[in-house]
Amino acid sequence: MNKINEEFERMRQRQDESTADSKSQNAVQVRSQSKKSWKLFAMSLAACMILSACSSSATSDQAEQQSAAQTSDSTPAVENQENDKEGAEEQSGTEVQALITPDNFLDTLLNGSKDDIYSQMSPELKEAVSLEEFKSSADSFLQGVTTLDQVVDVQMNNLTERVWKDATGTKGIRAYFSEKQIEGLSIHALEPHEDTDNKYTQTEFQFPMKGEWFVFWGGNDVLSNYHYEHETQRYALDIVRTKDGFSYQDDPTKNENYYAFGEPLYAAADGTVVEIKNDLPDNTPGVMNAEEPAGNFVVIDHGNKEYSITAHLKEGSVAVKKGDKVKQGDLIGELGNSGNSSEAHLHFQVSDGADLFTSRSINIRWADQSQQLTRGNTIQAR
Repeated sequence: MNKINEEFERMRQRQDESTADSKSQNAVQVRSQSKKSWKLFAMSLAACMILSACSSSATSDQAEQQSAAQTSDSTPAVENQENDKEGAEEQSGTEVQALITPDNFLDTLLNGSKDDIYSQMSPELKEAVSLEEFKSSADSFLQGVTTLDQVVDVQMNNLTERVWKDATGTKGIRAYFSEKQIEGLSIHALEPHEDTDNKYTQTEFQFPMKGEWFVFWGGNDVLSNYHYEHETQRYALDIVRTKDGFSYQDDPTKNENYYAFGEPLYAAADGTVVEIKNDLPDNTPGVMNAEEPAGNFVVIDHGNKEYSITAHLKEGSVAVKKGDKVKQGDLIGELGNSGNSSEAHLHFQVSDGADLFTSRSINIRWADQSQQLTRGNTIQAR
């Protein structure tokens, strides 16, 4: 195992010690927030997998994320169960409860019945948190909250995600909805890192792909970017390609059906290639390789103690070798699904040392300042 992969493994071990350990991709996680009176609880989506990047341990935010491979298969079962329930209620004359939707969830949480919200949580959420625990945590979280502003509205692979922040920017809530269930819910204490948020690379980077792309993880808080709580990956990005609200077409168990798979990747700035990996097979979607978190990758030294990593490349696609001098825009490989990845996506970050995962992630200075590379945004790369 080369030095960079050894650092990936050490980072994984540290994360295992500091976060709830995910025993399976569908495990439900519950954590206590030591500095707050309200609990931080994050539940995985029962029907969904993780879009993971460069870590074999699922953090709380990761565990909420969906993979195309299973979401589409699960939704009809949920719908059938709910339809059966509604039919039985109508026959018995029982009043049908108003459906909690992405649009009325927040008003119900602030002003309505938390029992109604809880009743529409998935069975896995109810296993994680009792009704009383949910009420207590929600009431404590809402103390002092006068408004919650929506900051994320994402629809992908049969799920709708909404994220809200309070006026102080110190509290946030995330919820995931299928057609008739609340599939995921978490509340967060938001801790900014202004000392590093306001420091940018000296190098000016171009986006390493061309065309239209969707920012799956990106931004300066844990609600927008699960990497943010870890100094080694704080400003990393996870990028996918979507069409009509899906990251794939047809059979979701085949890599070639993901819109991102096989897309060309380019050097984001001039530099020297200092490390590559090119021989790891691409995963079957939904099956991740935790032993090699970054998968196939290219690391480039751009000077100024700034090193970029382009990770999860397609097996055999790396087009450069160690020691090569590259210019911005040179082809370096193709996007794949290798490493700790559940579907084809790009992990991209810049760090202040060659040992990337003992070094600190740096906020990236992009040449194009007109587009925001934050969660939920679609960008046009040239």
